[in-house]
Amino acid sequence: MDIGIFARTFSRPDLAATLDAVVDSGLATMQFNLALAGGESMPAIREQTERRGLTMAAVSGTYNMAHPDAGVRADGRRRLRELIAAAPALGTRVVTLCTGSRDAGDMWRRHPDNGTPEAWRDMLESLEAALTVAEAHAVTLAFEPEHNNVVDTAAAGRWLLDEVRSSRLKVVIDAANLFAGGDLDRQPEILGEAFDLLGDDLVLAHAKDVRNDGTIVAAGHGDLDYDRYLALLSEAGDDVPLILHGLSEDEVPGCVAFLGESLARR
Repeated sequence: MDIGIFARTFSRPDLAATLDAVVDSGLATMQFNLALAGGESMPAIREQTERRGLTMAAVSGTYNMAHPDAGVRADGRRRLRELIAAAPALGTRVVTLCTGSRDAGDMWRRHPDNGTPEAWRDMLESLEAALTVAEAHAVTLAFEPEHNNVVDTAAAGRWLLDEVRSSRLKVVIDAANLFAGGDLDRQPEILGEAFDLLGDDLVLAHAKDVRNDGTIVAAGHGDLDYDRYLALLSEAGDDVPLILHGLSEDEVPGCVAFLGESLARR
């Protein structure tokens, strides 16, 4: 299993320095964000990435697919279309998504209307528009079940996959995002269900942690059962990259060591 990292973990003045920081971390796999491009062209980004021996596992295409304002959703769809079309030139064919929230100010914040048919309809319309472009460019879109979003559970993720029925739609799993505050006593049940429902459709995994009170922290700093999480990931397939996320730069060495030690215990 390849361990990687979000390239935006490293705050640097330009693309070259950011990629050098990824290399210096000892990792060779990354999830990229186009905000790091610094004006470089897609082929130039790919050339710099490959010259350093780095693999771009995915590029982030997140926007609020369920935003209550149709105009905001339309602008997000436009930007996502452009990114999907450009992804192969970047050196990846996986674009990650956020199924969004009815919260107009923060797509990662829970809203009471997230569970309404209207929120699902708007999210689905956004997703289907993106899939039309993804199919034309042979790109895979990967959404992440997240307890603050419209697709808030593994079961909702399975419903979405079954409703859309596209080979271009897959899943990012982040165990920490499956738990609302206080749910960690149900880890065996929630993790087992997630992998039973979604394990065959995973293309990427994220590695961060969560405490019993719901606080998100760096991998190894919370109460998530990482041995169980990594065992389930291995059963799903060792070809799924595991991407460190939600950590500061000074936490990187310790988190890399933690994941390495956890994987060695399998």
